[in-house]
Amino acid sequence: MSWSTRELAELAGTSVRTVRHYHDVGLLEQPERRSNGYKRYGVSHLLRVLRIKRLSDLGIPLSRIAGMGDDEYPHESLLALDAELAATIERLQRIRMELALILRQGTPTDLPPDLAPVTTEFSEADRAYTVIMNRVLGPTALGSLREMLTSMSPGDPTMAEFDNLPADADEQTRADLAERALPYVRKLHATYPNLASVDDSPVGPQRATQALALALKDLYNEAQFDVLMRVNRLLTTSEQD
Repeated sequence: MSWSTRELAELAGTSVRTVRHYHDVGLLEQPERRSNGYKRYGVSHLLRVLRIKRLSDLGIPLSRIAGMGDDEYPHESLLALDAELAATIERLQRIRMELALILRQGTPTDLPPDLAPVTTEFSEADRAYTVIMNRVLGPTALGSLREMLTSMSPGDPTMAEFDNLPADADEQTRADLAERALPYVRKLHATYPNLASVDDSPVGPQRATQALALALKDLYNEAQFDVLMRVNRLLTTSEQD
């Protein structure tokens, strides 16, 4: 008594394609063939397919099943799978909590729920820059950023001027705005000294610095970028003095 590939698949509750795939990846030995060339599957093949299917249904990848051999109780693999599932459940629960906050707040999804509400009044450029900072900064700078954004009192009037600065603002307007913005920027740097830290960036210090610099150049107009550079030079000079 033997079964064809189709009959074996039906008995095991799977498909002919799956049985053939088990052969291709080395999980199932090739059976003997009848005189007419058709495969002859027996009970051992059925048991093997049922076992592979059961392990696969539990979530163990076929590549891992291949290394188990005929072990009926793959303890280490089951422990590894359990740890992976626990991590997945934790990640999904965290995502659900974030989704609940986003839905309750009605805020965009490109920032974490604790940052999104405080950036609703930002200019388009400021908000986009915050999104990039949230990606390329490490825990040190992000901690300072969160502290600054969540505890920030009404901004300095020069920041509103900066947001509305036209690209064709003249030299004197740019220089004057940079001078008047300097005290506020200096205070921010003194209060949150780790804001500029990129040492623990997930993309590396050099790439983080490059991304932030390119973002400033691309997101802000010519006059705004010039003011930022002027403020930076003034800040650097005052610190050296």
